[in-house]
Amino acid sequence: MIRRAIYPGSFDPVTNGHLDVIDRARKLFDEVIVAVAHNDQKQPLFPLEERLALLQATIGKIKNVEIAPLDGLLVDFAVARKASAVIRGLRAISDFEFEFQMALMNRKLEATVETIFLMPKEEYTYLSSRIVKEIARLGGDVSEFVPARVAKALRTKLKR
Repeated sequence: MIRRAIYPGSFDPVTNGHLDVIDRARKLFDEVIVAVAHNDQKQPLFPLEERLALLQATIGKIKNVEIAPLDGLLVDFAVARKASAVIRGLRAISDFEFEFQMALMNRKLEATVETIFLMPKEEYTYLSSRIVKEIARLGGDVSEFVPARVAKALRTKLKR
């Protein structure tokens, strides 16, 4: 039986912390689906198609990693894709409360899908897409926080 996991997120934009969690997850599972969420309640900097393309360009053709759009309930997506786990990255204790609530709700909605929390390398614990976008908006250098392709896309998007 194939051990398949979903790593959901907005990835607006993908950071080195996200890539670290993907790398850790692919060592634990036979297949990892990076599910890029469409959320009507958020106003992303990059539209869904660009986020998918940036992830594909960044990750490339890794044997056991797939990138897919996610619309709707995560647990429905997981069941449809025959995934047994959802991967969530935890950077700090402040992430835990929200992620814990989401994990419990997902378990209530679909008991067959487990949530696995993974911590990125210590050097990425402060890193978030929101902070990266703010630094880029203010003209700062984000090259050590995101892949080169993403840094270029941020400069182009923000005309910096």
